[in-house]
Amino acid sequence: MTNLIFKQFINGEWVDAANGGTWELINPATEEIMMSVPFGDAADAEAAIDAAARAFPDWSQKTPYARAEVLMATSAWIKARLDELARITTEECGKPFVQSRAEWQTAAALFEWYAEECKRVYGRIIPARKPGRRILVTHQPIGVVGTITAWNFPVYNAVRAWAAALAAGCTVVGRPSEFTPRTLMAAAQALHESGIPNGVINVINGDADSMGKAMLKDARLRKMHFTGSTRVGKLLMQGAAETVTQLSLELGGNAPAIIFPDVNVEKTVRMALDVKYRNAGQVCIAPQRFYVHSKIVEEFIDHAVTLSENYKVGNGLEKTTEIGPLINARQLERVEAMVATAQQEGVEILTGGSRPWGVSKGYFYKPTVMSGIKQEMQIWNDEIFGPVLPITPFDDVEQVIQLANKTEYGLAAYVQTNDMNTAIYAYEHLEFGMVGINDWLPSTPEAPFGGVKQSGMDRECGAEGLESYLETKTIYIGDLSP
Repeated sequence: MTNLIFKQFINGEWVDAANGGTWELINPATEEIMMSVPFGDAADAEAAIDAAARAFPDWSQKTPYARAEVLMATSAWIKARLDELARITTEECGKPFVQSRAEWQTAAALFEWYAEECKRVYGRIIPARKPGRRILVTHQPIGVVGTITAWNFPVYNAVRAWAAALAAGCTVVGRPSEFTPRTLMAAAQALHESGIPNGVINVINGDADSMGKAMLKDARLRKMHFTGSTRVGKLLMQGAAETVTQLSLELGGNAPAIIFPDVNVEKTVRMALDVKYRNAGQVCIAPQRFYVHSKIVEEFIDHAVTLSENYKVGNGLEKTTEIGPLINARQLERVEAMVATAQQEGVEILTGGSRPWGVSKGYFYKPTVMSGIKQEMQIWNDEIFGPVLPITPFDDVEQVIQLANKTEYGLAAYVQTNDMNTAIYAYEHLEFGMVGINDWLPSTPEAPFGGVKQSGMDRECGAEGLESYLETKTIYIGDLSP
């Protein structure tokens, strides 16, 4: 077993908060206090930025092959400790153990993929218009990068930015959610014990507002990656204007799932529910608005109700658990309020709609299926972030695409059909950054991830994810003669 250290990591050292502050971590499945961790403020952010700025010149000048060695070693470190790391994540955020383990496997895959991809940052030569001139294009790391990431995927949300930024030659200051800090502290330890130089990776934990402002006002921090709500994303955009800090934003989602009548209904429902209820529905790309063709909507509902009632809700550390708790009491109360409002508006709750009977501790909510939804309802327009599945019928292809697009969000969309013409029409007209056609998981290290409209800007993962941490430089050489 690894001796994991749960403190801030600044300039290669494990430290407490400068102000001596602490935060009590609560297990969302038991409501028990697990431990106290450092909880600081702007002073810790400033110290971390100082360390990252000092480390940047040397790290940025290392060859991509040298940086790749560290990232590959980090991937191996994680793979050797998957069960131990998964337990930490499940204790913090509540998701079932197998889901936490899969998240850490993805983190390892991200480090490995960018270890290879950073060797392919090519420049080019542009033919000049006049003799005696040469034009070259090269790419260089942006500089210090700040990350502020959410609790629902505490390692994946951060590492998809970290791996790309470190591969590009940037240094990083990362601030996890206060609800899941140990996961990112463990990721920092993975990099540290894999040989990353002091100051290249830093993890701070503390007040989000003061730390975020410290990042935005420091001109040495050239880019910030944020995963979270659209509201906070807009505030960061306003703050970034002062120093023209570049932003990568992965914000909210309200993904439509359009189910056409030519599918295997039972199979489609099984796959849809597994994705919808993953991490208790607390997934930005989770399908939320289910548009089901009127020819199969009753069959779809019957299967959805029956299957939902058979999911095992419980502590994520129990092997039989399929749906864990929500992250905290506030999130549980939010989901309860949304369902109650929907009922008042005339929505029919077909199953679920409450906390599990006989459970006195933990932020659990039963998988819920509802019908009778109207386009103007809150449950249809706001991101639910819970195990709630609203269903409404449709008949016309063009109309359902228009309804699916009628949202301020544009992260992910899903289409289930065996008709290629329908599939092509759908993905060409859906206004979302990612579209899954007969595929429920539009996320992988080698392909770009991100949304449009108020779901964010920029892309993580894939070659595009690496490019977003690089600046393009054009060099002109003139007056050349034989």
